[in-house]
Amino acid sequence: MLLTLAQWLQAMSPEYGIFRVFQYITLRAVMAAVTALVIGLAAGPWVIRRLTALKIGQPIRGYGMETHLSKSGTPTMGGVLILISITVSTLLWADLSNRFIWIVLIVTLGFGAIGWVDDWRKVVRKDPEGMRSREKYLWQSVIGLVAAIGLVFSVSENSNQRVWELFSMWVTSGFDVSLPPKAGLLLPFFKEISYPLGVLGFVILTYLVIVGSSNAVNLTDGLDGLAIMPVVMVGSALGVFAYVTGSAVYSKYLFFPHITGAGELLIFCAAIAGAGLAFLWFNTHPAQVFMGDVGALSLGAALGTVAVIVRQEIVLAVMGGVFVVEALSVMLQVGYFKYSKRRFGEGRRLLKMAPLHHHFEKAGWRETQVVVRFWIITMLLCLLGLSTLKLR
Repeated sequence: MLLTLAQWLQAMSPEYGIFRVFQYITLRAVMAAVTALVIGLAAGPWVIRRLTALKIGQPIRGYGMETHLSKSGTPTMGGVLILISITVSTLLWADLSNRFIWIVLIVTLGFGAIGWVDDWRKVVRKDPEGMRSREKYLWQSVIGLVAAIGLVFSVSENSNQRVWELFSMWVTSGFDVSLPPKAGLLLPFFKEISYPLGVLGFVILTYLVIVGSSNAVNLTDGLDGLAIMPVVMVGSALGVFAYVTGSAVYSKYLFFPHITGAGELLIFCAAIAGAGLAFLWFNTHPAQVFMGDVGALSLGAALGTVAVIVRQEIVLAVMGGVFVVEALSVMLQVGYFKYSKRRFGEGRRLLKMAPLHHHFEKAGWRETQVVVRFWIITMLLCLLGLSTLKLR
């Protein structure tokens, strides 16, 4: 929005070169982060008061950690604050003619809507389980598949018009069209090596990345500040990849595929960082507000979508290793419990409690110890992911 205004003012007053600075993605990214941070910090107290007044408090499951019982009633659905900050900041500073910006915003807000319904049922109906898994996965799948179909052509072409042409060609050809190498699965630490996916493979991979990362972040969001800081770090790192991928010069130098328009996602990633830090101000232990599913599901989906656009799905799994391990811990715990119940007649557990962060709490770690140590691990993994920019 502001970019369009600056371009109009520059055209009206060519002698004033100051408006040209808005053309620089880096400047707009910094301003997006600052804007989201200011919005979050300014609106945070009001949002918390409103959530408290509406009695939108976090229900605690009966089988949860005993040390978490004191958190019962803490305002939840604070993810609304994050989404507002990200959306407003992105709309102000991003190029609104960029197709990738609209795709990530639609996916983020779509998954946020699913999380909002889930949280609302927990609060209004006093049901700690919220939306049932099948219903939740159904709507996640709908949004994920629609986004995947849109992305497969958006990544392959350089303009909005060519995207529609490729889509029409795909339909008229009987759903059989070849994709350029940049739409393949890139392998980190290797130069110009990618695995061709095809349309079907791309759609399946994208669906798994978006839905998987969404649920992985949601499972990680169980302690004060545990999920939001890794989201900030991983989102910021993905912003660097977006900047490189969107630059014809840097992408060629670093042997990355050049995807026209992907650099604009740096503004979106910067908005995530600013909004996340603002939320952490209120979410740090002891938390004044929880993000709820409305925040966790949307942020995870946002990270997955950005990773697909910049062709860094594997690097996302590396940098978001904490999210991956948390999700795997739940899958292994549930799977082994069912297996042992069939085999031995009683369910057995691999961990003291799942997700993994609760296992460490049961083992005697304090909540702040778990959170900060997971932050440190994420920081190291993000540095490892960023090293793939040059170590190829």
